[in-house]
Amino acid sequence: MAPYRTIRVPPALPEPLYRSLVWLDVRVAVLFSIGVPLVLLVWAAVRREGALVRLLGIYWKVASLLLLATLLLTDRRPLGFVVAVLAQLLVVVSVWFWVDLNEELADLPPWRPLPLTLRIWRWSLTVWGLLGAVFSATALGCLGSSALAGARCTAWIQPPLGLHQHVAAVFAFVFGGTWTPSVAAFIGYVGLVAYGVGLLQWLVVRLPKQGRVAGEF
Repeated sequence: MAPYRTIRVPPALPEPLYRSLVWLDVRVAVLFSIGVPLVLLVWAAVRREGALVRLLGIYWKVASLLLLATLLLTDRRPLGFVVAVLAQLLVVVSVWFWVDLNEELADLPPWRPLPLTLRIWRWSLTVWGLLGAVFSATALGCLGSSALAGARCTAWIQPPLGLHQHVAAVFAFVFGGTWTPSVAAFIGYVGLVAYGVGLLQWLVVRLPKQGRVAGEF
């Protein structure tokens, strides 16, 4: 009989390294989910590239789910962790799903700066979205309210809280009001309900009729 061997489980990432990876993920997210697509949208609008404008418009509609996740996490709402994972996956789907837009993009000269930049961004966004979703899934253990006080859960909440402080300062300066985490979470829940209704309406009504055609999405 073969001798019994103890299976060694690899140790978890040290907390400082894990926190650094969370902040790296946030910075990459800001680059690929906000900075680059915003520049591309303005660029495509100036060049009057209708297919690219439509693709980026769809992207921004879907990517708004990332904002809702941030609002929920600002007030330490566990649902925000689930929304963050789903948002990254839906963002990846949104830039590849449409047959008509893919065909129009394929017809554009590949050496032109705008189509080339868009292609590079789509692939970069895809890699980040998939890896980011896998990494964000490590925070699903924070769904229990008692687990939110853990170091790893706190690491995910720190970036939204940092953003909240800047937004609160601007909100107080412009409107003279108070932007609290509770207000952010309330808006996040309202937006999530509206988002869910819109997505359900598209899945039940438009998708069966139009298929993978962008149409009026």
